[in-house]
Amino acid sequence: MDSVGTGLATIDWNDGRADVSLARPAKRNAMTVDLMRDLTRAFERVDDAEDVRAVTLLGEGPVFCAGMDLHMMRERVEPDADVERDVFPELLAAIETARQPVVVGIKRAAPAGAFELTLPCDFRVIGRDATYGVIEVTLGTFPHGGATQRLPRLIGLSKAKELVLTGEFIDPEEALACGLVHEVCEPDAVDDRARAFADRLCENAPLGLRNAKRALNAALETPLPQGLELERSLGRELDDTHDYREGFEARLEDREPEFRGE
Repeated sequence: MDSVGTGLATIDWNDGRADVSLARPAKRNAMTVDLMRDLTRAFERVDDAEDVRAVTLLGEGPVFCAGMDLHMMRERVEPDADVERDVFPELLAAIETARQPVVVGIKRAAPAGAFELTLPCDFRVIGRDATYGVIEVTLGTFPHGGATQRLPRLIGLSKAKELVLTGEFIDPEEALACGLVHEVCEPDAVDDRARAFADRLCENAPLGLRNAKRALNAALETPLPQGLELERSLGRELDDTHDYREGFEARLEDREPEFRGE
């Protein structure tokens, strides 16, 4: 396991899967500027690793993330505070633009900023006891770390307005029903289920995963003709690859494919 930066994030490399973890368990992984910087560096390192096919985002200890560190947030409202406000958006962008699919394990709690931290991930696995939602309107502000833009794209505008404007937590089973999360499991199984989800992805061709993710991420931002052209272009990139040939040969020979990412 590798520590990153100040040691508030770690990377565990596991045969095609990289586990990126928030490493501040004594504070329920509440996010400070240093922790967010470390997580950003961790995702940049993983993104550069050619042998990584899928990523998990986890929290060390019993809680995924309690949100933003309250001491940091109190300092933010001071008139002379010098808090770097771009750190969180940069972290979310690093997760969102990662070439590999990212699976987050939401264990016990992910309120406010922690909720927003999960939104750029591709898949969300949650414990059935988790407190999960954007509560900022009950704190005198509103969620402006991306929730007002990403959440409607995930669950539709009406449901997003309900969550943001009431500031209420969403029950994990309801989150599953509306497509916000992809699996609900027992609280103590969250990290293992997130790893298992990522391992399923690792069985597939890494170049296919990466190009499919690029095409899908563009779908809601791109007019249909341009989106279809992007899809065709990304498909053509794989025509002469080993993995494309290997996938069909393995199917014809009734065996498991041996993808190499090339």
